[in-house]
Amino acid sequence: MSRSTSQREPNQGYQGQGYSDSPNTGYGNNNAGYGNGGNGYNQGFSEAPYATTPPKKKRNKWLWIGLPLLLLAIILGAVLGGVLGTRGGSKSSDPSTSSGSSNSGATSAKKAAATSVAGGVGSTATGANGQVYLAVSTDSYFLPVYATGTATSGYVAPTIKPTASAAAAWPADPSPPSTSSIRDHPRLIAPKYKWDALNSGLIAKDPYFTYWNSTIVANATNTLNDPVVPYTEDGGLSGSGVLDPAREIKMKVKNWAYAYRVTNDTKYANRVKAELWSAAGNDSENAFGTDNSRWNPAHFLDLAEFSSAFAIGYDWLYDFWTEDERTALRWSILNLGLEYGYDALVNKNSTFWWTGGSSEINGNWNCVCNGGLIMASLAILGDDTTGRAQAVLDAAIPNAKANCMQAVHPDGTWAETANYWYFGTTGAAEMISALRTAYGSDQGLIDSNPAWNLTSVYHMHVQGMTSLFNYGDHGPNKYSATANSLMLWADVFDEPRYALYQRDHYDSSEPWSMFWYNPSYNGAWWDGMPLDGDFSNWNDEWAAMRSSWTDNNGVYAAMKSGYLQGHQTHGDLDIGDFVIDALGQRWAGELGSGQYLSDDYFASEAQNAIRWHYYRKATEGQNTILLNKLNQNVGANVTSNFGTTGDIQGAAPSYTAPSGSSAFFTTDMTNAYNGTSIKRGLRLINSRRQILLQDDITNANGEVMWNMHTNATVKADGATATLTLGGQTLIAKIVQGPSGAAFGTRQPVRFASDPALPSGDLNQDQANPGVTVLTITLAEGGTTSLQVLFSPQYPSSAKVNLVDNVPNVAINEWTPTSHNA
Repeated sequence: MSRSTSQREPNQGYQGQGYSDSPNTGYGNNNAGYGNGGNGYNQGFSEAPYATTPPKKKRNKWLWIGLPLLLLAIILGAVLGGVLGTRGGSKSSDPSTSSGSSNSGATSAKKAAATSVAGGVGSTATGANGQVYLAVSTDSYFLPVYATGTATSGYVAPTIKPTASAAAAWPADPSPPSTSSIRDHPRLIAPKYKWDALNSGLIAKDPYFTYWNSTIVANATNTLNDPVVPYTEDGGLSGSGVLDPAREIKMKVKNWAYAYRVTNDTKYANRVKAELWSAAGNDSENAFGTDNSRWNPAHFLDLAEFSSAFAIGYDWLYDFWTEDERTALRWSILNLGLEYGYDALVNKNSTFWWTGGSSEINGNWNCVCNGGLIMASLAILGDDTTGRAQAVLDAAIPNAKANCMQAVHPDGTWAETANYWYFGTTGAAEMISALRTAYGSDQGLIDSNPAWNLTSVYHMHVQGMTSLFNYGDHGPNKYSATANSLMLWADVFDEPRYALYQRDHYDSSEPWSMFWYNPSYNGAWWDGMPLDGDFSNWNDEWAAMRSSWTDNNGVYAAMKSGYLQGHQTHGDLDIGDFVIDALGQRWAGELGSGQYLSDDYFASEAQNAIRWHYYRKATEGQNTILLNKLNQNVGANVTSNFGTTGDIQGAAPSYTAPSGSSAFFTTDMTNAYNGTSIKRGLRLINSRRQILLQDDITNANGEVMWNMHTNATVKADGATATLTLGGQTLIAKIVQGPSGAAFGTRQPVRFASDPALPSGDLNQDQANPGVTVLTITLAEGGTTSLQVLFSPQYPSSAKVNLVDNVPNVAINEWTPTSHNA
C-alpha cells in the first residue's frame, strides 16, 4: 500500500495501519525516552550519541551519559526504571523552555551483556513462557530486551483481563466524584481508594507494581539527606530562570509524598515539609525576588512546576499537615502561583505570551503552565476563601483546550519535536488525570482533539532501536517528564497496547505509573503492531520503518519532510533529514539543541533569522542535501509519498520479515531549494536488512553536497565508506551516481562562507566531539541520480545474504515492490 500527499494537506492522519527543558539527547533515547520517556529519576542524561555539553558547564560527556546507566544497572539491575541519575546541562531562555547544549556523546559501544531483570525472567499476567516481566533485560541504551524465541504459546494480543480472572485489578471507586462536588483529599491523580488498594495487597500481586514501588521508595530514601534544592539561576530569571530547581523539587516531593503514604513513615513527610518551606522562601540563603515573585513568573514554566509540586504536597499529605501548615502552604500556592495565573488567564495580561492571546500556543509551554495552575487550583478548592482557585480553574481549562490540546497534529505528531513531546504530554496528562480524579471528568479536554489517541502511536514509531528520531531541539532536563502518559492514554482510549509498551521502559518507575497503570492489562504489545508508521500531516510529513519491534539489533530508518516553521521555534532547516539504526548502533544521527542562551536563538524563523546561522540549526548541520552551502527555504511547500508492504508483527517475540517486505518514504524537496528539482527517497530493501537512500537531482546549478552526521569511525575509499562503531561495521556504497562520485569526510563545523555569528561566548557553536560528517560532493551538480546503499555487516551466524546492487528506479516510480529482486 502507498499514499501520496498533495501540497500542505491539513488533515492527513496516521495512515490505516491498524489504528481506527536542559540538554539531554542528541542521539539519545532518553530524551529519547527518553526515547522512551524522559526519565523518572534519571534527570536529563542523554543517550544520544551526539550529546555534547554546553560551554558554560564543563562535564565529561561520557560520565554525563554513562554514569546514570551504570548506577541503574548496578543498584537495581533491572529493566523497569531508573533510580539515581545525574543532572546535566544548562537550560535556556526561550519562550519554550531551556537548554544549553545539545547532544552527542552516547555512542559508546553497547554492552555485550545485557542487564538482568531483578527477580529473574518472570511473567506477564498470563504467565507467558513463565516470565514475571515481559522484557527479560535492558540494553545499554536502556531499552527493554525481549525473548528471542519464535514460539507464540502464552503470548496474546493486547487485552484487558476480566476482573474475575485477573491476578491483580483496581477495585471500583466506592464514591465516584461528580462535576458538581469535588472529591475529598487526596484528590489529585491518586484518590484514597487507590492508595488503599495498593497498601492492602495490590503492590504485591502485580510484578510491575512491586518493582516500581520498591524503586520509588528507594529513590525517596536515597535522597532524604540531600540538602534542600538551591535556587541556582540559569541565564538570569528571565532566561531559563529556576526551572531545573522547580522540576527537581517536584520530582522529589512526588517520591517522598508517595513513600510516606505507602510506609506511613513520617521521615518522608518531614522531608517534603523541609523542601516546600525552603521553596516558599523561608530559607534565607535561597531567598530572592520581591513582590511574591519567588517562583519566577518571568519564566512561567518555573512557577507552574512549583505550583504543581506544592499541589502534590498539599493534597497527598493533607492529613499530615497541621491547620497552620495548610494555611502556610495555601498562602504560597495563592500568592506565589495562582495570583500570577489569574493575571495571565483572567486579566489576560499580554506579558504572559504562553496563554496564546490572539494566536495559538500549541506546545509544551501551554500544557505545563496550565497543568501546574490546574493542579494547584484543584488542590486547595474548598479551603480557598479568596475565590482565586476557582477563577483560575475556570479560565485554565478552556485555555488548555484551545492551545495545549491542539499541540497534537491530526496524525498524532507532537507540534514541536519528539523530545518536547515529553514535557507537553506529561503536563496534559497531569491536568487531565487530576480533573478526572477530582471531578470525575476532564471537562472536555480530550474531546477537544481526538488526535490524542494517536500520539502514543507517534511516540512508539519515533523511537528507534537505539534512540528517538530526535529531530530539532531536545529541550531541558526532563526530571519527571516521562512517557508514562501512555499508561493514562491506554485507559482514556481503551488501548492496552500503549501501557503494555511503556511499562517495560526504564522511566516507568515513578509515582504516576502506580495510579495510571491498569494491572488487568495483558499481552504482547507488539502483537498486531504495523512495522511502519506514516505521519502525513502537512506540518510534519515523516515516516519510520523497521525490521522488528522486539529486536534492538534490527534495522530502523526514519526521514522527515514537512513545513519548517510553526514548531514553537524548535525546529531545524532539515527537509530530507534521516536517521539509521542497525546492529544496535545509530549510524546516522542528530546533533540536537544549540545553546538556548545564544542571541536570537528563539527570536525568529524568518529566512535571515540568526537561529539558522548556528550550525546545529542550519541545513549544513542536518543529514540532507546542501546546495551551494546555502540554507533551505524556510517557507518551502513540499510533498511526500509513503509506501509499505503492510507487514505486521505477530505474537512471537522474535520476528523475521518475509521475502519482499519493504517500506519507503519520499519527498519532493524542490521548493526547499528555490526551484532546483531535488527529490529524495529512503527505503528498506532485501527483506528490511539493508537501507537505500536515493536523490534524484535535475539541473542543479552549482555544488551539491550530500551530508550524514555519524559517531562512527569512517574510512572513505572512493565509492565505498566503511563505518565502525561499537564493535560493529556498516558499509555505505555509492551504487549509482555521476562518474567519479566518491565519499569524503569533513568536520561538523560552519563553513568559512557562513554569515558571522553575534559576538559573545554564548553565541558560538558548540563543539561536536566524536562526530564526523560523511559527505559526497558534486562540484557541478547537474542532473543525476545518486544512490547510497547501507549494508550492516551481520555476523555470519545470522546467515544474511546482502545485495550489492539495486534497481535504478526513479523516485516518482517507487512502489512497495519496485525494488524486489
